[in-house]
Amino acid sequence: MRNILVIGFNGQLGSELRLVANAKDNINQYFYTDVAELDITDKVAVSTYLESEKIDIVVNCAAYTNVEKAEDDSDMADRINHLAVQNLTEACVNYNAFLIHVSTDYVFDGTNNIPYVETDITKPLGVYGKTKLKGEEVIINSECEYVIIRTSWLYSVFGKNFVKTIQRLTAEKETLQVVFDQIGTPTYAHDLAYVIVTIIQKDNFEGKNQIYHFSNEGVCSWYDFAVAINEAFEHDCKILTCHSNNFPSKVKRPNYSVLDKTKIKQELGIEIPYWRDSLKKCVQTLKNNY
Repeated sequence: MRNILVIGFNGQLGSELRLVANAKDNINQYFYTDVAELDITDKVAVSTYLESEKIDIVVNCAAYTNVEKAEDDSDMADRINHLAVQNLTEACVNYNAFLIHVSTDYVFDGTNNIPYVETDITKPLGVYGKTKLKGEEVIINSECEYVIIRTSWLYSVFGKNFVKTIQRLTAEKETLQVVFDQIGTPTYAHDLAYVIVTIIQKDNFEGKNQIYHFSNEGVCSWYDFAVAINEAFEHDCKILTCHSNNFPSKVKRPNYSVLDKTKIKQELGIEIPYWRDSLKKCVQTLKNNY
């Protein structure tokens, strides 16, 4: 049995991870913290927690993810996405813990026209992406054993996300404009949580000190995603296309951020669900329970 610390358990991924671990892993012991239980920007608190609970694996689901707000709140974004990760990394080295860290497609600039592989050159466009990349670099340049998983367009039955926003808006409005010139792949947080637990359960995982890409399979625009959500909830809202410059923003988002999942599929031996199939599961759960 190993002691697993999940940081950021009140978020989308942390909440899903708790469900998956309870259902799939009855061997390891899980500890769940959010900022109220453990402030990861506090170096001493992080070190004390890992030592006192004898933590073997740290799963970092915590992040500053408000892309717009990060442009005005760069210090806080850097504290959570970069400096706090440094605290975790140093503590993992000191107490011989393995770190699983969740990162983002926003480390890329979106100028590719084929899916991004793990070794592609990073070039984030905004504060959010830049601070997440700095977090990655801290881990890679340390002596910590790690797995970094970059993901994209995360959604869940928990928290605030695109699926729940479109669910609400299509119920309220007759028409809705959604951008069609940003392309990527949605990720059901439940599927990502399953992959993380799969990594945890591998006793002698050979893929240490690796970066992996994970999203659901397939490709779509935000417009396509919105249309599918509208249909899944059986709403009558008419979804219209628009360009991203119709919605002025402080930060430019990647126009193309599809992630290539070949590496994680081959090395973990996993099958990744198609994004529409996972969306249907999420919608059904929302209909049944929320």
